[in-house]
Amino acid sequence: MPISNAAFVRSTIVLLLAGMIALLGIVGTSLWLAAKVETYFTGFIELREVRSAAADLLSTLQDAETGQRGFVITRDPNFREPYDEALKAVAERQQALAEKAARFPHYEERVPDIKRLVSEKLAELAGVVEAVEQGRADDAINEVRTDRGRLLMDQLREQLGAIMEDADGRLQESVADTLWSAGALKWTTVIGAIAIIGVLGGAIVVIAQYTRDIIVARREVETLNATLEKRVDERTEELIRANQEVQRFAYIVTHDLRAPLVNIMGFTSELQASLSAIQAYVLADGKAPSEADIIEARRAAAEDLPEAIGFIRSSTKKMDGLINAILKISRDGRRELKIERVDLRALAETGAAAVGHQVGEAGGVVTIDRNLPTVVSDRLSLEQVFGNLFDNAIKYQSPDRPLRISVAARNAGRAGFFIDFTDNGRGIAPDDHERVFELFRRSGTQDKPGEGIGLAHVRSLMRNLGGDIVVRSELGQGTTFVLRLPPDLSKVVRSMQA
Repeated sequence: MPISNAAFVRSTIVLLLAGMIALLGIVGTSLWLAAKVETYFTGFIELREVRSAAADLLSTLQDAETGQRGFVITRDPNFREPYDEALKAVAERQQALAEKAARFPHYEERVPDIKRLVSEKLAELAGVVEAVEQGRADDAINEVRTDRGRLLMDQLREQLGAIMEDADGRLQESVADTLWSAGALKWTTVIGAIAIIGVLGGAIVVIAQYTRDIIVARREVETLNATLEKRVDERTEELIRANQEVQRFAYIVTHDLRAPLVNIMGFTSELQASLSAIQAYVLADGKAPSEADIIEARRAAAEDLPEAIGFIRSSTKKMDGLINAILKISRDGRRELKIERVDLRALAETGAAAVGHQVGEAGGVVTIDRNLPTVVSDRLSLEQVFGNLFDNAIKYQSPDRPLRISVAARNAGRAGFFIDFTDNGRGIAPDDHERVFELFRRSGTQDKPGEGIGLAHVRSLMRNLGGDIVVRSELGQGTTFVLRLPPDLSKVVRSMQA
């Protein structure tokens, strides 16, 4: 079904809105997920820094303790150097942990305890080293044996380990959240891409269909333009033919009506001459008419007057017939057409039944095609056309063979329907193919009564119905009258009124 301009505009607006909504959804969701990823990443970095600070502080304290133990055992100044380096870094590591833990309240609350334990641990380490330096090695060893340093270190490991363990858990959660956000962002992009592709595909389908409809419409316009000139030529040809028919009609009317008038005028003169002879006999003013006057008067009364009156009566009768024929065609041409559905097959069967007894007397048969169509036209006009053609077939049948009449139909598309009336009668000479449609004109042997108006009347009726009639025939081979009939007369009438 062709897409209208309004439907195309509506579809385009809907697809644009859908595409805009999909795009806004993708952009909004992507920005939200990107913000979430950024938040998770920032938290991940901060947690990692806290954990690193705690691990660095613990590692530094362990290095200090290791250096202290080595110095106590060996009293070698070389073992004193790691201890001194660790002591220098402890304060820095402790400050870094305090700064990083400040972002997390549950870590920050552990910082005072860690700071206290670090101070006690550093004091313990310093006390042992100082005792060794003062030569009190036994006191230093006894201090180490008290496990005070180990207990402090265990507490520091517990506090810093708790921070690292919690940070590890939170880091795993942050990684999981980041991965989820990245996956959601990926699927949002994929779904959004599918939605946009769907919208784009729908737009392509709508545009393709609309373009296809435009191309089809353009081709139809081109076809109409191509056939327009042909139709104009056909109409021009019809006008020329109609004008020629009007001229022929005027000539025929003036010629055929003038002939009886000339006869009337001639025989009127003869009546006048005969009247003079009778007057000479009747109005003799008391004188005896001569023998010649008597003979002339008797001849005029017995012969001339009846002959003249008979010819005048014959001429006036012919004139009356011609005038009545012209009036009949004129009335049919001015009659308002009653447009209705007409079953041509039923119409042909009715016409054939009307002449069935005549066909039967001739030993003939009528064949009617089952495929005769139903048209929208004027029933009365078609009845007259079919009746005339059946009458003609019977009137001009060949005496040498049984009568055969057939009625068949052909569908000619835009041209309408062609109805073929075929008989095997006398046939018509090629020179008379157009003459038979002229008013008061007949062809062939004039052994049948008629005025020569039947086929002229048929052509007039067919052209009133928007069609036409032509003949194909050869002498002795039968005749086919081809009717061209539009399928819907109402469209023809509207076209002529437009």
